[in-house]
Amino acid sequence: MIGLEDRQRLAALVEQACQAGAPQHAACELAGIDARSLQRWRRGQGLSQGDARATAVRPAPSHQLSPEEITQVLAVLNEPRFADKPPAYIVATLADEGTYIASEASFYRIMRQHGQNQRRGRARPPRAQRAPSTHVATAPNQLWCWDMTYLPSLIKGEFFYFYMILDVFSRKIVGWEVHARDAAEHAAHLLKRTALAQGIAALAHKPVLHGDNGSTLKATTVLAMLHWLGIAPSYSRPRVSNDNAFAESLFHTAKYRPEFPVQGMRDLDHARQWAKDFVDWYNEVHLHSGIGWVTPSARHAGQDKPLLEQRRQVYAQARQRNPLRWARHARRWKHEAVVTLNPERDSVVDAAVATSGEAQHSPPQT
Repeated sequence: MIGLEDRQRLAALVEQACQAGAPQHAACELAGIDARSLQRWRRGQGLSQGDARATAVRPAPSHQLSPEEITQVLAVLNEPRFADKPPAYIVATLADEGTYIASEASFYRIMRQHGQNQRRGRARPPRAQRAPSTHVATAPNQLWCWDMTYLPSLIKGEFFYFYMILDVFSRKIVGWEVHARDAAEHAAHLLKRTALAQGIAALAHKPVLHGDNGSTLKATTVLAMLHWLGIAPSYSRPRVSNDNAFAESLFHTAKYRPEFPVQGMRDLDHARQWAKDFVDWYNEVHLHSGIGWVTPSARHAGQDKPLLEQRRQVYAQARQRNPLRWARHARRWKHEAVVTLNPERDSVVDAAVATSGEAQHSPPQT
């Protein structure tokens, strides 16, 4: 449907083209209208009042529902037995009783016209699943993630519980505990002990702690401890396992170590000793592929940059000694300045990268 102003503009353009010698049908085709439409506009009031179809008075269909039938439909909709049922259920029940009042579409239309087109019953309306928050870390103690995993015992069906807090930027395990039962008190105690060990109270900006939706990690005791420490909680989306990928990857590494006792831990002391040995190896010995093949402890202490620069020099010297062996560039040994968790928002990541770059190139304040 073409508006009045567009009709007048198109008619003037066609008239101008015809006066210049162009055929009317060619001018109309170029303007995107039919020549018969232009003739109809000029013959009637189409160029002065516009399209009358929108305001035309049309006769009522002969088969439409009468006011009495509409009243009957509303009465049926509001019957106690149908008060929480959708129209599809209502028309099926009426058909079983040998009654037909109106179609399902008519029921919906009448509900809409009378303001009753709401969810019927106690069921909540579907909600859009929230997107995970993008968290960005440019230094240690800005973003933590935590989780709990089961350690098997020698008795089938019994487990020990390995709690772990990981610094996402450095990949260092900054806190861990092993217990014989799963309890929110253990998680809260681990939070407090880790915050004290990392000096969180002295930081201007407290870290964000990301975890899954486990009942232990969302318990009131844990939330109270997070509030007391000033740590902001973050949670994964329901039924989305890869929102806490760093913790899951760490547990995969732990359970596929050669020294992992696949037959089970003898007792709680054995489980704690194994966890201590694993954490020491992971933090101090393990060269992590995600942070440039340096140890998490070195990156956490800011010692990874000199190590990576030394590697770059070694490769540069090797390339100078025998350049024919290097078809392209030498290995860069890149320092990962920004680590993101659930990076679905590029603007947040780009802003963090720009901020990190400015911080690296800005002179220290005295």
